[in-house]
Amino acid sequence: MALHSMRKARGCWRFIRALHKGSAAAPAPQESLQWKETVTPLNQSSSREELCTTCKNFQMGKKSQKLKDSKKRIFSGIQPTGILHLGNYLGAIENWVRLQDEYDSVLYSIVDLHSITVPQDPAVLRQSILDMTAVLLACGINPEKSILFQQSQVSEHTQLSWILSCMVRLPRLQHLHQWKAKTTKQKHDGTGGLLTYPVLQAADILLYKSTHVPVGEDQVQHMELVQDLAEGFNKKYGEFFPVPKSVLTSMKKVKSLRDPSAKMSKSDPDKLATVRITDSPEEIVQKFRKAVTDFTSEVTYDPAGRAGVSNMVAVHAAVTGLSVEEVVRRSAGMDTAHYKLAVADAVIEKFAPIKREIEKLKLDKDHLEKVLQIGSAKAKELAYPVCQEVKKLETLKGL
Repeated sequence: MALHSMRKARGCWRFIRALHKGSAAAPAPQESLQWKETVTPLNQSSSREELCTTCKNFQMGKKSQKLKDSKKRIFSGIQPTGILHLGNYLGAIENWVRLQDEYDSVLYSIVDLHSITVPQDPAVLRQSILDMTAVLLACGINPEKSILFQQSQVSEHTQLSWILSCMVRLPRLQHLHQWKAKTTKQKHDGTGGLLTYPVLQAADILLYKSTHVPVGEDQVQHMELVQDLAEGFNKKYGEFFPVPKSVLTSMKKVKSLRDPSAKMSKSDPDKLATVRITDSPEEIVQKFRKAVTDFTSEVTYDPAGRAGVSNMVAVHAAVTGLSVEEVVRRSAGMDTAHYKLAVADAVIEKFAPIKREIEKLKLDKDHLEKVLQIGSAKAKELAYPVCQEVKKLETLKGL
């Protein structure tokens, strides 16, 4: 037994001497931070028990570091331009609030760089960033549970975007559905920024080694590009980026109130088509009263055959927390004209406390700016070492 203890102690001393030799010969590796946390200074009079405990602590520190590195990380972003609408809230923001309670590492970015793919007034854009911050906080995004930050304040986003853009072929970007749709809308006058913004989107995600990304159905193609870029980088340099997975929301697209074949959009020219989170109760009632349904008065759920009424039912279910089946059951005997007003009332009730909180937060500009400053600093701490390692792999060490 005594011989076993002596051998164990000698092994510990050899381990510690080797460690100190290694740290003297080369810069301390990342695990040296863990070493400082778990190892107390040693001297020649340290007991065998202290030595063995120290070695055990160091090994446990290495194990916990591995566990910490392998944790899941959520990333998502939203443009600051335009007022958040019902579709954004039900399709994205409610999901964001839930995810920050389910995951330990969550980042939400106000992606102002994406918004300048079309001309912006600088003063208006600055105010829009603060307004979006207020809206997200009012909806339940908690800076204590997630990192809320402004994309342009973390320069590593654009650095990684350039590196990734050198890995993707032009035809790949030109065949993306959103590029085709937006250039058609702009009469084939799209900018280089509009063409390459999916690469910046990939950089946003990969910069934080994100593992999961909540996206809508219209972003699935862009997520495939992100995954391909991660796999391509890993193939060239070894396993570096996690290949992120899409987290699709359970809520399908909220449709335009004026055209149930199209999704609700911030940029819809028809003001009656989109319900904004800041709309007054009177405006919400008017928009639902004018919503397109059909000539059948019964309330049913049939997305293929009755898109307009089914959109009403889906919205009603989402804002009340009821199932579609329960909403239809409770609406038995009600005609669609009266049913649209019932849906409007449910939306008004849902948005009322959020609107009050938005108005309160907008009065405290300093608080909103501080939230973004603190969030951007936290994001920078995560982004900087990843970007430095990428540049090292690409032999851009001096940049």
